[in-house]
Amino acid sequence: MTYSGRVKNGLIELDDPIEPPEVAEVLVDLISQRDAKTDDREIPTHYERLKPLIGKATGLPSDFARNHDHYLHGEPKQ
Repeated sequence: MTYSGRVKNGLIELDDPIEPPEVAEVLVDLISQRDAKTDDREIPTHYERLKPLIGKATGLPSDFARNHDHYLHGEPKQ
C-alpha cells in the first residue's frame, strides 16, 4: 500500500489517517517538492492546453483584445 503525506515539524503526517499494526515495517521514500509537482509527467503549457480554442471566437470587435475590460465590464476604452 502507498500513502502520501507531508513532513511537519519533523513528523510525517499522512493525508489519510491509517492504523497499521504496531509491528508493521515501513519504507519512507522522500520526494522533493519539484518531483512531487511534476510526478514524472510532462505538464502541458497553457498554449498546449488552449491550442484547440485558438481562432474559434467569432463576431468580436476588432479591438476586443485591447479593450476587453470595456466590453466585459464597462470600463473606459484604452
